[in-house]
Amino acid sequence: MQEYLDFAMRHELLSLAWIGLGAAVITSFVKSRFSAVKTIEHRQTVELINKQDAIVLDVRTAEEYAKGHIVNSHNIPVAQIDKGNTTEIDKHKEKPVVVVCESGARAEGAAAKLSKAGFQQVYLLRGGLNQWRASNLPVTKKR
Repeated sequence: MQEYLDFAMRHELLSLAWIGLGAAVITSFVKSRFSAVKTIEHRQTVELINKQDAIVLDVRTAEEYAKGHIVNSHNIPVAQIDKGNTTEIDKHKEKPVVVVCESGARAEGAAAKLSKAGFQQVYLLRGGLNQWRASNLPVTKKR
């Protein structure tokens, strides 16, 4: 134990970095564990779509959506969700809703807002459309 204390005293910055990293990992774990929004993999997304008639909500811009999206997904850009404009999917508040963007970063905030807006089963697709494509899952350009 004394060796650890000696190390910490000699390498204060490195020790603080390790403490900060540990705190970030713990915070991330606790946040994801108790969050109303659950992060799921593409396999689970396919199961939700096929077995529970899940709604896929693509929160990218209309231009990004036109370049390719998950079949039958709805497009409501993040800016619209920020304004509370979810009328296109409001009737599906009881169904599972899988929120997706290109990488997952924009979708996280949108998913949290949907959960606060009363959507009961909100999921975030891990890795976004990038991971979906990398897994060779279908993407379409049709509206």
